[in-house]
Amino acid sequence: MAESKVIDIRNLSKVYIMGDTEVRALQSISLAIEKNEYVALMGPSGSGKSTLMNLIGCLDTPSGGEYILNNRLVSAMSDSELAQVRNKEIGFVFQTFNLLPRLSALENVALPLVYAGWSRAARMARAEEILDAVGLKDRMHHKPNELSGGQRQRVAVARALVNNPSIILADEPTGNLDTKTSYEIMELFEDIHARGNTIILVTHEADIAAHAHRIVRVRDGLVESDSVNGDVVKLRKELA
Repeated sequence: MAESKVIDIRNLSKVYIMGDTEVRALQSISLAIEKNEYVALMGPSGSGKSTLMNLIGCLDTPSGGEYILNNRLVSAMSDSELAQVRNKEIGFVFQTFNLLPRLSALENVALPLVYAGWSRAARMARAEEILDAVGLKDRMHHKPNELSGGQRQRVAVARALVNNPSIILADEPTGNLDTKTSYEIMELFEDIHARGNTIILVTHEADIAAHAHRIVRVRDGLVESDSVNGDVVKLRKELA
């Protein structure tokens, strides 16, 4: 079964030194996520869930333990290899969208392909294809301030998908959206999961976590519980 694991975390810890104070954000976390799983990381503020997300996304380095990503030990990777992982293997979706205000939706989505070395024509064609897939082809030449919050998040999702990554990391992706728009974005994530992506969603909202097929609860830097979402499993059986 090892080959099916995209993420294998073993006794991972993270300690921050703030002046004379030692802050232990993660104590000892072990977690395995398999290909095409849809996992929600839940926990209150300060629980360590965002720190764990940053480590999974190779945005930070652990203080101890091992992280194996797609059968490769992350601590053994060079800076250029880590940059390549972040650009090609993992797609990031953030609560605040992180779009560049002076660029159109199309240009924002195409941006990761610049670093991947694509030609301009190929970048624009791929970005247009992905914007069409998330239902925004008719808004692709609009800038972020000309789009609604839900449309901006769809642009951010399209940008995360443009390099065809195997893993999507979403950190509170509905945090700045109203209820109706939040559910529309969660439906989009379900579509993405159905196409074969592994999705890891960080949220403190139970109704958002309920869309995931597995829920991992983090508290005080430890995994408090790890369970299959029975409601989703039951619904999938009914629809099968």
